[in-house]
Amino acid sequence: MIRLSGNRDIALYAVFTSLALVLSYFEAMLPPFIVAVPGIKLGLANIVVIIFLYLRPSKYALFINLTRILIMSVAFSGVFGLIYSFSGAILSFLVMLIFKKSNLFGIIGVSTVGSVFHNIGQIFVAAVVLQSSKLFLYMPVLIISGVVSGIITGFIAGGCIARLKVGGI
Repeated sequence: MIRLSGNRDIALYAVFTSLALVLSYFEAMLPPFIVAVPGIKLGLANIVVIIFLYLRPSKYALFINLTRILIMSVAFSGVFGLIYSFSGAILSFLVMLIFKKSNLFGIIGVSTVGSVFHNIGQIFVAAVVLQSSKLFLYMPVLIISGVVSGIITGFIAGGCIARLKVGGI
């Protein structure tokens, strides 16, 4: 169970959960021509998760991510959106946590593996739900897009972390 200590922590997590929700909603509203390949997303909300993974105890990063997914699923994508998002988020988070704790990778590396494994988690669940192994043919596209989006979100998160450390978050 997550226990927040004091009003400052409650406000901090509320603000960052809201930011993750806004980033998710913004990304969902992007026109299809910006993300030309079906199923590909930038993962902007992952910026918030990475920030918390580096600046706060990891359970809070997971809490923010799962709360965001739950709210977005209830509001917009329904049960299947929830299943796909949770599977990708949990696998992604576990891999990012392992890579971060290894101290062998920087923020961009951790973000990149998180993005790739989010896609892997979702494709595995989709293959099970749809009972089709043909979905794995899409894996190379998802891995490439995961690397690109992971580098972008990692770069942004790294810049934010540097500024937030100065601000004392």
